[in-house]
Amino acid sequence: MDNQKNFYIQTFGCQMNEHDSETLAGMLTELGYTQIFDEKDAQLVILNTCSVRENADQRFFGTLGQLKKLKEKKPGFTVAVCGCMMQQQHIIDTLKAKYPWVDLVFGTHNIHEFPKLIDNVMNERRKLVEVWPDGGEIVEGLPVKRLYPFKSFVNIMYGCNNFCTYCIVPYTRGRERSRRPEDIVAEVKKLAEDGVKEITLLGQNVNSYGVSPHYGGYCYKEEENGVDFAGLLYLLNEIEGIERIHFMTSHPKDLSDRLIQAFVDCDKLCKKIHLPVQAGSTEILRRMNRKYTKEQYLELVKKLRAAVPDIAITTDLIVGFPGETEEDFQETLDLVRQVEYDSAFTFLYSIRKGTPAEKYEDQVPEEVKHDRFNRLVEQIHEIQGRKSRRYQDQIVKVLVEGLSQRNSETYAGHTDFGKTVNFNGTPDLVGKIVEIKVTEAKTFSLWGEVVRVIG
Repeated sequence: MDNQKNFYIQTFGCQMNEHDSETLAGMLTELGYTQIFDEKDAQLVILNTCSVRENADQRFFGTLGQLKKLKEKKPGFTVAVCGCMMQQQHIIDTLKAKYPWVDLVFGTHNIHEFPKLIDNVMNERRKLVEVWPDGGEIVEGLPVKRLYPFKSFVNIMYGCNNFCTYCIVPYTRGRERSRRPEDIVAEVKKLAEDGVKEITLLGQNVNSYGVSPHYGGYCYKEEENGVDFAGLLYLLNEIEGIERIHFMTSHPKDLSDRLIQAFVDCDKLCKKIHLPVQAGSTEILRRMNRKYTKEQYLELVKKLRAAVPDIAITTDLIVGFPGETEEDFQETLDLVRQVEYDSAFTFLYSIRKGTPAEKYEDQVPEEVKHDRFNRLVEQIHEIQGRKSRRYQDQIVKVLVEGLSQRNSETYAGHTDFGKTVNFNGTPDLVGKIVEIKVTEAKTFSLWGEVVRVIG
């Protein structure tokens, strides 16, 4: 094999992007490329972009600027960019004007055409911009090069119909299209046969799986024995070899009683839900077009905890959305105190070009946003630390993932409720589920010792 026929992928953004990168890696591997993990030694570099947050844009352009030096030094060095940012015309215009040395630009809807596109670029040495405005039929059977042999992402749907006023995703990922349940089941069975123990089901809003009858996807309402999201979970729970099922992301407006019951009935479904609230003020939620109130959200939390008292609930929160007053922010703090989240992703609101909120005139000053952000994070960390301490001296089940990223002398994994656990271990434990006694409960992670290997 040509030693120079290798590639490096850098991924920005969410799990959906991470899984897209695994697909790109799978296609390149089938073409005879070798994946490496240092862009300086690569022949082909792919940047898979995210458009949700402003800092992701900045990181992408900063990284792209650094690659220009490699482009000038290395003959045949090829740069490809893809992902959500490429679905925005102003980004493409910027690339053409300021980064003309980029070889290939493609989007989220034509990822399956990547082998053909990269072949044209490599063999004909010509630049290509190939971005589809919309997705067509769902393409099944694309190869995947998984990062971990024992766990895997599984896309169950693509796109979003919610149009939150701050979010660019419906414009970059398109309208909702669901995969057929039999295709998902077949994929998961194959993963189980390949040794996968844990799957994470992906979608911009998994709760609306199979709801949309348009855009070429599956719609359970059009079939006599159609399968909704809860029904899909029940099917996957029966697959031998799979031991853990996660899903994300879940929109509150579509969280059904049947889905809540699935947490009770499905023993493999992890007792954890990521339920983004974004804000605690009903007025701000209205301006965000979230389609639920603070009270309705709290009622969902009440139902979840009634069904599964120890369920872990995580969320997303945006601080400083246009028009947010101190009173609105206090509503968010109140909601956080009532729910007592196990963890939360917190964000400063940033304007996304092309969204309705871009045109809102009552933007919150940066210093106010930062002050509120700091107060929110302090509140979340206090709750998170207190909830972590309940695991002190308890035994938890952990899927061992490998060496800890922060300490190369210890191993790390995750509980079924999403908590990171660090411990002294050995290489043979990687990919296995073990019982660990927690000896130290910290705010963001647990430390412990192995008491039993389950398998």
